[in-house]
Amino acid sequence: MSAPAGARVLVVGVGGLGCPASLALARAGVARLTLADPDRVEASNLHRQLWYRGSDVGQLKVTTAAERLRAAFPAVEVATQAVKVDASSAEALLREHDLAIDGTDGVEAKFALSDAAVRAGKTLIYGGVLRLSGQAMAIRPGGPCLRCLFDVVPSAEDAPSCAEAGVLGSMAGVIGGLQALLALAELRGGAPAGVSTLHVVEGRLLTSRQVTVRKAADCTACGGAAA
Repeated sequence: MSAPAGARVLVVGVGGLGCPASLALARAGVARLTLADPDRVEASNLHRQLWYRGSDVGQLKVTTAAERLRAAFPAVEVATQAVKVDASSAEALLREHDLAIDGTDGVEAKFALSDAAVRAGKTLIYGGVLRLSGQAMAIRPGGPCLRCLFDVVPSAEDAPSCAEAGVLGSMAGVIGGLQALLALAELRGGAPAGVSTLHVVEGRLLTSRQVTVRKAADCTACGGAAA
């Protein structure tokens, strides 16, 4: 599936999800990619973050990933933001792009991005991996959003980060690729707001399933927006 002409995509987090997602989007012909991540490459990243090599340890992730993207896809414009995208900065950055990929690791960051996407009226492709499982969903203007999906926001103890709980590297690649596929579908039109599909992949059983997610009328983030 190819990207429509002039598409601008923001990739927040250039790690286990953002690396394969950015590769797939560049290969599909996305005109402009912005990579946002304040972190530096660590040796523990190398098994699941495909843009990096042992010689890159200590370098900014966005700088290294951008260099490799430009070398492989000269026609793609790659911009970098070596900053943490949080509740105070996400909305403005989202407004500069047609769509965003959530490649973050951590509950707080994911809900901040979802809330910002609702406020900015931009589509966000949520993704998450933990151990041998992963999931992805398009969060469109008008909902449903991440707060519609989770009745109660998981605590850090209930939903540890990849770094804390571990993750199968190939599962991150699968979910990042799935996020790119969902992004391309959205850039080409997507589906009406008010309902979305959560894609769940179980690596232990080698199975996948789709769950219909509907907008929650009492959602504190998108409940008041028109479906």
